[in-house]
Order: sequence, then C-alpha cells, then structure tokens
Amino acid sequence: MSLIEGERPRVLLLGAIEHAHSAWASIEQIADVVTPKSTNRAAFLEEASSGAFDGCIAAYRTFESFDVTGRVDSELLGALPRSLRFICHNGAGYDQVDVQACTAHGIRVSNTPTSVDDATADIGIFLLLGALRNLAVGMAALRAGEWRGSPAPALGNDPQGKVLGILGMGGIGRNMAKKALAFGMKIRYHNRTRLEPSVEKELEAEYVDFDELLAGSDVLSLNLPLNKDTRHIISRAEFAKMKKGIVIVNTARGAIMDEAALVEALDSGHVRSAGLDVYEQEPYVHPGLLSNPRVLLVPHMGTWTIETETKMEEWAISNLRMAIEQGKLRSIVPEQRGLWD
Repeated sequence: MSLIEGERPRVLLLGAIEHAHSAWASIEQIADVVTPKSTNRAAFLEEASSGAFDGCIAAYRTFESFDVTGRVDSELLGALPRSLRFICHNGAGYDQVDVQACTAHGIRVSNTPTSVDDATADIGIFLLLGALRNLAVGMAALRAGEWRGSPAPALGNDPQGKVLGILGMGGIGRNMAKKALAFGMKIRYHNRTRLEPSVEKELEAEYVDFDELLAGSDVLSLNLPLNKDTRHIISRAEFAKMKKGIVIVNTARGAIMDEAALVEALDSGHVRSAGLDVYEQEPYVHPGLLSNPRVLLVPHMGTWTIETETKMEEWAISNLRMAIEQGKLRSIVPEQRGLWD
C-alpha cells in the first residue's frame, strides 16, 4: 500500500519496541520506518510540518509517546501528512487519542483489546484483597520498623460472601468477575449493554442499574474506558449513595473518579479503603491519597509483566502489518466500527 507504485510504504514509530522484536522485524521487511527526532510536542509539530513524515501511511504509538507528541488531537493531525490513514495504538485504553478528530481526518484507530485482560484483572484482585484486608497500614508500619504499628491496624475483612460491584463489564471486568468467584464473592454489574444470559450464567453475575450497584456493593471495581461520558462518573453524589465502609478499586483510568471527592469520602470514613493503580493526573497523585494509610497505591502497573507487554506489542504490530498489507485493521476501536466497511 504505497502512494507511488513500486515504493515501499513508510510507517511512523512513536515510542519504542521493548519486547516483540521479531514481530517488529517483520514490519521492517515490508516498510521503511521513520522515527521522530523530537523530544517534545512543540518540536514534534514543527518536525511534522517540515515534511519529515511525508508518505507515512500508518503510525504505531505507545502510551509513553505522549511525552513527545502530546494528545493525538486535531492540531497534531493537521500537522501530520495527509498520507496517514492508520494509528495503531499499543494499549486497551486509548483516551490519549481523539477518535472523533481522527475520524474527521479519515484516520482509522486500533487498540489492543483482550491482551491486557488477565494482567489487569490480576492487579485488580491484588488491590481488592489488599484493601479489604487493610494490608497497606501494616505494610507501611513494617517498612518504618514498627512491625504492625502501634496501635495495630484495624482488622480487615474476608472476601467470601461480599458483593463485588463491577462498573464496566468488558473484557477486564469479566475476567475480574471470574477471578473473584474463586474467592466466594457475589457478582453484580452495571454496563452500557447487558451481557447475554449465557455469559451472565457463566459469571454468576446479576445485572443491576447504576444506583443499585452503588448502594449494594461491598467492593466497587471500576473497569470503564475514559471518555466524555465516564469522566468523574464517580464523584460526591455517587459516594453518598454507597454503603458506609465500601472499598473502592480502580484499575481503569484515574479520571473516571473525582479524586478530591474520594479523599473526602476516605477522610470521613464513608469509604473504608481503596486500592488504586491509576490516578487523575498521572504521575501526580493527590496528597490526600499519599498520606492516607488505608489506601493501597500502585503506580499504574496493571500490565507490567513481560508476557502482557509482549502480547500488547505483538497485537499492535499485527494491526500495523494489516494496515500496510490489506488497508484495514484487526481491531478498530468501537467508535469507528462500520464506518469504512
């Protein structure tokens, strides 16, 4: 798929290939790879406007490439060459990419669904158990040389028999439900679209409306993508609807929850504890979360395994290869499905 017959296609590499080197080598065999020299957005916009990326038909991007390009928005797309028709994002979440702007520019976007499900659900279960058992308090005391601390942490709770409310029943939410069943938890969920009865039966999951999920959960797990509809979907009004002593787990995106409201709910005791892997303004973390011993904090490491990072790269590279060879994507994002059929 070249602009000029006989020429090798060009692709833009935004970020680094850390693990799937053999898969990337297959791209280098069929396309010329262009790597930006820029180290910040202003320089990248200037480099793009200079024509350095002209002829590139597809871009592979990583979460970390945001430090160089900033958000993929109309301004950035306007600087990139008109030849660009595909953006292959490495990650399940793609809130750094303005899909509506991409659609307006005729650019198709892909992500890496399912490749992150196991690892992200694993970290979710770790946070769930740690927050339920009040482990963060004892862990901090131990590192400070105080054994369990004085006084000792409040006793935690067992997961058996507790209601796990899952907000967002996509691949990660379903994976987390399966794992939680092994700990004897009861599964309730709310989702934009209700699951098929056979899937509900397999997961032993009960569908409830949003307010009922908030009111009836002992643990609430957030597993939603971040977009304009889900930003701050959990804030002061929602915390007020939850039962006193609820545990909050978030492995999705920090801005799904109003962090200031969470700090208030923790300080008042309405939220008993929280397990967080993501934050509203990463890498900044709200001081009220850092100082609260009942919050178990992980620095966005939900997919931080060799196996999962490799799977993600391989999936994104497979999208890039399909774009080059077939002019389509293996896993186009839901907002664009059907637009180019």
